[in-house]
Amino acid sequence: MLMKSLDRLEEALDMETSALMARDLSNLDEFNRRKSQCLLEISRIVRTAEISALDPKATKRLQNLQGKIEQNQDILRRHMHAVQEVASIISNAIQKAESDSTYSAHVAKSGYGA
Repeated sequence: MLMKSLDRLEEALDMETSALMARDLSNLDEFNRRKSQCLLEISRIVRTAEISALDPKATKRLQNLQGKIEQNQDILRRHMHAVQEVASIISNAIQKAESDSTYSAHVAKSGYGA
């Protein structure tokens, strides 16, 4: 049962990672739902299982999955950083557009009413 849950999680991670690399953000909600469901299943299994009794195949599988999770996190982190940069650019543009330049550097240098 653990291996089937790991299969589903790995598939969800692979699909999300591929979509992010292709800049296809249309299914992020679905990927998030699938990953959450898999993690819930795995956490329930782990609570009832004897972790020290995992066979080498399961241990290797978990190590491989860890690498995929780290790759997925890295790509998600890069996308979030890009979103933050774009949001900052838009925020600055809005602030400049809404400003009436009353206290701008240009007015301060030339003096009031100059």
